This record gives sequence, structure tokens and C-alpha cells, in this order.
Amino acid sequence: MASAPRGHREGPFRPQPSPSQPLPSRPRSPSVGLSSISVSSRSVDRGQPTALAARLARGVQRSFLERRPTGGDGSRSSVRARAVPAPLAGSRPSPGLVAGRRVLRCPLPARGGAPRGGRRRATLWPRGPSPPGSARSRGARALPRKRGEMLCARRLGGLRAGLRVRRVSTGWSPVGAAFTVQPQGRRLDWFGERGGLFGVPELSAPEGFRVAQEKALRRTEQLVQRVCATPPGPQTVLIFDELSDSLCRVADLADFVKIAHPEAAFREAAEEACRSIGTMVEKLNTNVELYQSLQRLLADKKLVDSLDPETRRVAELFMFDFEISGIHLDREKRKRAVDLNVKILDLSSAFLMGTHLPNTIEKRLLPEGIRHHFELAGDHAVVDSLRAEAPDDLVREAAYKIFLYPNAGQLKRLEELLSSRDLLAKLVGYPTYSHRALQGTIAQSPETVMEFLEKLSDKLSERTMKDFEMIRGMKMKLNPQNSELMPWDPPYYSGLIRAERFNIEPGLYCPFFSLGACMEGLSLLFNRLLGVSLYGEQPVKGEVWSEDVRKLAVVHESEGLLGYIYCDFFQRADKPHQDCHFTIRGGRLKEDGDYQLPVVVLMLNLPHSSRNLPTLLTPGMMENLFHEMGHAMHSMLGRTRYQHVTGTRCPTDFAEVPSILMEYFANDYRVVHQFARHYQTGQSLPRNMVSRLCESKKVCAAADMQLQVFYAALDQIYHGKHPLRSSTTDILRDTQERFYGLPYVPNTAWQLRFSHLVGYGAKYYSYLMSRAVASMVWRECFRQDPFNRAAGERYRREMLAHGGGREPMLMVQGMLQKRPSIDDFVNTLVSDLDLDFETFLMDST
Repeated sequence: MASAPRGHREGPFRPQPSPSQPLPSRPRSPSVGLSSISVSSRSVDRGQPTALAARLARGVQRSFLERRPTGGDGSRSSVRARAVPAPLAGSRPSPGLVAGRRVLRCPLPARGGAPRGGRRRATLWPRGPSPPGSARSRGARALPRKRGEMLCARRLGGLRAGLRVRRVSTGWSPVGAAFTVQPQGRRLDWFGERGGLFGVPELSAPEGFRVAQEKALRRTEQLVQRVCATPPGPQTVLIFDELSDSLCRVADLADFVKIAHPEAAFREAAEEACRSIGTMVEKLNTNVELYQSLQRLLADKKLVDSLDPETRRVAELFMFDFEISGIHLDREKRKRAVDLNVKILDLSSAFLMGTHLPNTIEKRLLPEGIRHHFELAGDHAVVDSLRAEAPDDLVREAAYKIFLYPNAGQLKRLEELLSSRDLLAKLVGYPTYSHRALQGTIAQSPETVMEFLEKLSDKLSERTMKDFEMIRGMKMKLNPQNSELMPWDPPYYSGLIRAERFNIEPGLYCPFFSLGACMEGLSLLFNRLLGVSLYGEQPVKGEVWSEDVRKLAVVHESEGLLGYIYCDFFQRADKPHQDCHFTIRGGRLKEDGDYQLPVVVLMLNLPHSSRNLPTLLTPGMMENLFHEMGHAMHSMLGRTRYQHVTGTRCPTDFAEVPSILMEYFANDYRVVHQFARHYQTGQSLPRNMVSRLCESKKVCAAADMQLQVFYAALDQIYHGKHPLRSSTTDILRDTQERFYGLPYVPNTAWQLRFSHLVGYGAKYYSYLMSRAVASMVWRECFRQDPFNRAAGERYRREMLAHGGGREPMLMVQGMLQKRPSIDDFVNTLVSDLDLDFETFLMDST
């Protein structure tokens, strides 16, 4: 994502919003007053041998904080972007979002965080994943070209052209080795000519971005002239897609480089390229002649009926994106739509920055015993998160009340953003912004979304109350005189319950999850399921932006090379703290019959290996890796004719299905047993440890999921009928009481930290619905045999191959062999919470 939001302007050539994106470096937070915030006095059981009891027993000061935190603008959050922006209950950090061209992981119910990110439907603007097999070894000879010409169009999701197989490189190495040894490649060609980033020759130096952007802009102007002069027909759609691709191939790459490259010169050059492409975008989105060339095609029923389904859908998507920008309106209304789009972009950027900005308080106003829990800056304490995992109740309470204290400027930005979105939606013919945002999704309408959320809430209510009672019991056990359950309590106490019941200390698991072993496990799984393997390939000098970036070739046993994944997995200074997927180049069928191979980046933040210790992953890191690889394989295995709908460029509530499905594989012992070995002894990870880990995630999972229902319902109400019935804070309070159950805390405004409102406006429900679909696919197709090759081939054919080129419900229906109902989605989510009593039997023997 961009360093500033990729905007909320609309249209086929406009950037889409990017939730949870990295922000510019944080200036010092302004010091302002605090008032109306109190940390209530606590009684404590002096006999409790806990850190909390000990601190409180030593006389931790109870005080009323008398000054008020406000935030300024423009800061980079010091909180990991993977966390749900200031979750109500302070959930643990969880994976980020899918937005723009990146697929970012975000909170996921059923595990205590928020849901994992969805993905907006793609627009024309760059977008908010020896061949293996028993017959060949890694050193096998190149595949004959004829073989590729026999590819089955049905297998590739309707792609009719004869594709050529990509020749096999003899320079590939086992994927595990690529992640267990230190990178050495640059020394091999140290004196050779420097290549360009991602193999783009112009990008061997920062100045190459200007060359690349000028080349793209010249090509864009040629294509605009060509499409306007071309008679309406299938060629119109092909030219539109090529126009999109010419912009994407620079903008997608630049959008990644400007936040991830360690060299300032490259970042600045990439930023300038984005601005230059943005200028062209403005011209294209107001080009009436360009719009009319597409309109002539879709107005001719005979021509439309002659188009193949994918081409027709892509044409309709282009038209939809044009018209939601207002280009079909008269001049006065079109100008108003443009102005609203600009305003929404600016408000989105400012609001997003405000969600991450810390608040400060004079440190003398904090109880002395808890000051060391916060960053101190002179006479002030900086509160930059909810401190959800802090053992001290007082620390969590203070962080919650200070961090979530309402900021007048941020409140005004949110109100103007919601109002402007509503005005734009009405201007282009929709009753609400939510109706407009949900067109083309699985849900289709806000009415369906609310039915889903209400039914899910009803099904969860009894389980949620039991979870709250269990959490309250743990709090009472540690502090009998302070057992009232508050919104800052569930993450911490539910973690204690998991630890007490299941002995799931991450340190016990890490030795079994070396990064190299996990990557080999992924390659093995993909090979058995899809006939695909991963191989390390040595990048040339200048191809990658950091020496620890690994390049993987994705190779099919009969189709050859499918694409490349660049793995930016390791921590480094100033690297965005996100687990996410970037599309650098989308796949598409070119005019010469070759297929443009997709190129993606996966970004994680894993520890480096050392001389004596490989990179070891916690269970959460391992699951994140599987999740992100799900996005990458979605990008690799899609074989759409048009890059506009390739891979993860699909509706938001479908985009997370492949990645969440991978989590089910990551939690299945039959899969984990294939690769989880102790890095020193070679011992397999015991089955009961995997079972305990899986069951521990179900502890208090109903309350976690209920929290996500509340978030999603709030998002729908904010983007529903306007003017809103009351203030956003009053709506927050009422919705929390209806959909969650824990009391609203006066003088807090969690919605002002809800950054997903920028990129996932009216679509936050997508995380829950994607999980429901993934769960149904797992149960119906893979639970009995996670290595079922026939099911894997059907999965690719029915779901992965199409990207956004088919209606999402048709893809789900093709995979499940039935059309699931809202009740089906709800029931499968709730049944995922059921405990597996076999685990307890195993532990008792």
C-alpha cells in the first residue's frame, strides 16, 4: 500500500482505498490536556502472588487523570499494523488487510484478534496472490514446448488460447535450503552489470522510474487513441485491459517500492512515479470519449451476447467502475462527483493517519507504579496502543481510556467522510453507500449482510455469555475484589485461560517450526494437492531491494513455470510491520499468445537466523505464513485472460477465502506432521501438541467472533441510511450494547481508531463471510483427506483460476456443488467453535 492511502476516489482509473497501510514517519506527538478520564480505585487480594497483585499491594497510586489526550495529524503508528486498529476489547495483534493491490491480513474471529483482511474488487487502476512430481527431479531437463500447447482451457478457468509452457530452469534449488542458508548470490555477479528491480531493466537506479513512467504514459496515450477509434467488440475490452496493465506495471511496482525499499532515493523516485501516474488517472477518469467507447459495446445486445462470459464480466466491471465515479452524469453533476471523490480521498488519508496517532499525558498524572509501561518523553507519557496483553488491570484501563479518548478533529473527519460517501452514492444512483459498495460481492446487498450478522449474533449469544462468565471467573480468581468485566479485560484473561488449560507456551513449539521446514511443508502440500512446487532461484544483482529477500519460482508439474514470489520475510529497520501480499505484476494473456507471468511479494516480519540457530516460527507465525501463501497461490494459479481480474483482484468477501482455507491446512496434524521436525533432534511434533494448540484457539472464541460481529454491524450502520440517527459515538454505544455485551466506557470513541473504515467501508463483514466459505470448503472437500488431488484440482478449476472473472457465488457454488444460504454460513461458523473432545481423551491417556 501507499505511504498515504491509495485514495478513495472512484472510477476504473482511480486508486482504491488501502486499509491499514504504512504511514509516514511519526513526528513527536503533541502534548495536550486530559480531562474526564479516571482510573478507578481498586481493592486487591493482598495474598495473591501475581505481578498484578504485588504491584497493587505496594500501593500503586489510584488517581483521576485530569487532562485530556488529543491527537494531531500525520504520524506513523508504532503499533504493528497487523492489529485491528484499536479493537474495542484490545485484541491481540492479528493479521492485516487486503487492499489496493496488496492483500493485508487482518483480524480473524475465532482466535481473539480481529478478522483477516478482505480484498476490494479490482478496478482498472493498479490495485484498497526440474518441475516437481514423481516423474521429474529438480534437475530435470526443460519441458518440450508442445506440451504447453495442449493445456486444457477448462482447467484454466475458461482461458481458450493455447498457452506455451515456460521452460524449466536448471538453476532452481530446494525451497527449504533457500531459507536455511544465508544469502550469497550478489557476490557471484558483483562485477557484472546491475539488473533492475524485479528484472525491470530501467530500475537499476532510482532515475529509471522516470523512464518507466514516461514509457507507460506514452503507451497509455496510444491505447486511448486506439480504443476510441476501434469499432465496438471484444477488442475493446482487450485494449481497456492493456491500458490498465500499462498503468499497473509501473504503479503497482512503485507503490510497493515507495514503502519497502531501504534507500530513500528509490522511495522518493517511486513516490514521484505514483504522482505522475495519478495525473494520468485523473485525465482518464474524466475522458468521456473513452467511456463512450465502452458504452457503445455494452449498449449493443447482439454484441454483448456474443462475448464469452469472462469478457462480458470484465466489460461490465469497467463500466461499473466508470459510472460509480459519475462520468455518465451531466457536466455539473460530474464536476460535483469529481469534487466529492477528491474530498473523500483527502478525508480518508487524514482519518487514517489520525487512527494511529498516539496520545500524550503529563506523566505526573499517571499512577507512579504504571508509568514505566508507557514510552516517556520528557514530562509526558506517550500512549500509542491499548496495551491489551499487560498483566496489570490498571495499565490496560489507563491505556484504554487515554488512547480512545475522543479527538474533535478526528471526529469531524469521520463525520465528513461518512457524509461525503453517502452524497456520492446518492449522486450516482444508489440509496446508500453500502448498496454501492456491495454490488458484485457474495453478499450483494446490505440487507443480506445485516441478516447474516443478526443471525450469527443470535447463534453466538449464549456461547458468548458463557465465555464472558469464564473470563469473569478468571479475573475474580486473580482479584476477587475487582471482578467486574470491562472491555479491556478479555484479551488478557482469555489468554490466561488458554495457558492454564492447554500448556501452549510458544517456546515449546518453535523448535519444530524452522522457516526452511515450513517452506518445504508448503511446497509438499501444494505439490500433492495441486501439482505445484516451490523452488529457490538466485536473483541477479539489483533485482531485489534487500539481500535477505528470497525469490521463489512456482512450477507446475505439467504446465511449467507459473510465476514468481519474492519473499521479504525478515525484520529490518524501518520496514513496515505488516504481514501482507502485494501484486507487482498481474497475469494476463498477451496478444502473441504468451501468458504474462504474475509476480507478487509476500512481506512478513520474522527474526533472522544466526550462526547456530535457524529462523524459528511461533505457531502464530507459521499460520500467518500459510495464510499469506494462500494469497500468493491465488495470484499464481489464476489464469485469467485479463489482468483486471487476475488473482486476488476479486470481491472483498471472496478474496480472503483462499488464505483462510490455508489456515485449516496449517492446523491439521496430517499436514503439520509432514514438515514439523525439531531442528536439532529431527523429532516430529507430537500429535497431542497440535491438537492442544488447535483446541486452545476455541477458548473464548465465541466472544472474539461476537466482537467481529459488532465491528461489522457498526460499519454497516455508519454506511447505511443518512443522515445518521445520532452521533457516531452514540451509535457506537447502542451497537455495542446490542451486538457485543460489555459496557460502553464513557468518554471513549473507539470508532476514531477504526482504520478499516477507510479501506473496508461497508465491507468489514467480509472477514466473517470469507471464513464461513473457507470453513465450508474445508469440511466438504479436504477435511477427510487434506491431500486429495481431485479436490485440489477442482479447487483450482472452480475457485482459484478465475480471479475476479466470475461472480463469486458461482465460484463458491461450483466448489461446494450447492448454493449456500445465509443459514449455512452462520451454522458453519458456529460449529467451528465446538470443542473436539478427542483432544481431551488424548491428553488423559
